[in-house]
Amino acid sequence: QVQLVESGGGLVQPGGSLRLSCAASGSILSINTMGWYRQAPGNQRELVADITSGGSTNYADSVKGRFTISRDNAKNTVHLQMNSLKPEDAAVYYCNANIKQYFQRPKDYWGQGTQVTVSS
Repeated sequence: QVQLVESGGGLVQPGGSLRLSCAASGSILSINTMGWYRQAPGNQRELVADITSGGSTNYADSVKGRFTISRDNAKNTVHLQMNSLKPEDAAVYYCNANIKQYFQRPKDYWGQGTQVTVSS
């Protein structure tokens, strides 16, 4: 019923920028924290950034000052603006949202993942 659809991934040169977007759809009462995770080959999935329903943000140390997470509560969307991209940023990026549906307690949902490649 609930679905997260991501867009914006692709290939970019080091120092370049990408903007990831994720839209939640379905029977949604509210969305609590939304976030972006990433997983590179051979690595564990790690939190990149998240944002609460009130707009408080949290970033991994490795992306502070370069990435910006934002959300549009009216559209149930979250964005990740990625600037000054480095090769080590290359990974599959996953959107995550903790969603409260009608008649149910909140639970986590995940997007399908979008590939971000940083290469010259």
